[in-house]
Amino acid sequence: MDVESMEMNGGRRSYQRPGGAAKICNYWMQGRCNRHPCPYLHGDPSQRQPKKPQESDDLGAKRAQGYSRGGGLVWKNPNLGGAAPSKWGRGRGAGGGSGATTGPGQPARKGADSICKFFVKGRCSFGETCKFLHAWSMGDDFSLLTTLEGHQKVITGIALPSGSNKLYTSSTDETVRIWDCETGQCTMVAKPGREVGCIISEGPWVFIGIPNAVKAVDTLKGTEMNLDGPIGQVYALAVCNDMLFAGVQDSNILVWKFSPEENCFKPVASLTGHQGAVVSFVVGGTRLYSGSMDSTIRVWDISSLRCIQTLTEHTEVVMSLLCWDQFLLSCSLDKTIKVWAATESGSLEVTYTHNEDYGALVLAGMSDGHGKPVLLCSCNDNVVRFYDLPSFAERGRIFSKEEVRAIQVGPGGLFFTGDRTGQVKVWKWSTSE
Repeated sequence: MDVESMEMNGGRRSYQRPGGAAKICNYWMQGRCNRHPCPYLHGDPSQRQPKKPQESDDLGAKRAQGYSRGGGLVWKNPNLGGAAPSKWGRGRGAGGGSGATTGPGQPARKGADSICKFFVKGRCSFGETCKFLHAWSMGDDFSLLTTLEGHQKVITGIALPSGSNKLYTSSTDETVRIWDCETGQCTMVAKPGREVGCIISEGPWVFIGIPNAVKAVDTLKGTEMNLDGPIGQVYALAVCNDMLFAGVQDSNILVWKFSPEENCFKPVASLTGHQGAVVSFVVGGTRLYSGSMDSTIRVWDISSLRCIQTLTEHTEVVMSLLCWDQFLLSCSLDKTIKVWAATESGSLEVTYTHNEDYGALVLAGMSDGHGKPVLLCSCNDNVVRFYDLPSFAERGRIFSKEEVRAIQVGPGGLFFTGDRTGQVKVWKWSTSE
């Protein structure tokens, strides 16, 4: 992976995209492609219909192993705390929660809940008399610290390696930028050579998903290795039990296991079953959950690497997954956020559905400045909404020029958003004295 300093990469680069027929249409992923015919892939239309639950070869294993009722169906987020809620959506229709403001000394305009589109373009003639918001957020519990400029296209991932004071951001502009967390300056630009589909960190390792490969970078030793095997773009990555999982455009999930003796990752398995590209992952307890363009979520037992259940309640691409307490949350371009819980039989079923007006793209969960659990949801109307859990009462919004495609939670109340224009913004929750 080529690396160059900030000074050596000042200008915007142009490049020829690889053959369009092998790529997924970004506008279709947002639910708003209007090209007929479109030169890019829209997936197989027959795969986008809801599928009937089916008995699989793994049914015996699913029934034998079941789910832990008391030990946590999914990973319990230590940042969220509190007892598992018995009801969801109790705050629906309760309004915006706390009295929202647009920033220090800027009270929210009465009735205004959307940003002025002319303000976004820097040319609103109404000024302070405009009935729409002239601010990038609505909510008095968090604030914008800084904006990181440099990427030229969609932000696809944000990572904070352990033991490092660096922030890593990836983009479809074929670069990974490394930022100094103290100064907010870009210190290095890495060039994997192709569009970056995702980036994650685990300990000192940074994993970068690109077409037909995953790059593994040890940030402490400064070494790098190339993991071959994927066919098409790598859209999602996850790590658990020294195993690396990669969700690939060809619908497979590739698995590598790290060997400390040889200091390398060895191929372990290829998990099949999805009928469309795998675009989202989350690890919870002993399970890996995968979301796909085939509108399904598959539940994998990590120890056996077998699929133990397929969830078919969504009707469009499952864009993001999140584990909170004993629940699994999922969002989709079908304009819903679904909350899943275990039944007496041990299978996962939807316990609550929250409807959005637009396709949902990214979920993230964290605690606010007072330790209360908050859900962040980015939609393709260029807005990130904040919801109290489990009530789903809305308490704030973040606005952007284009939709936010990456959200990363950081330490000390920090969180980061990256949008389609290439901007990365750093936010922080307010805390009481």
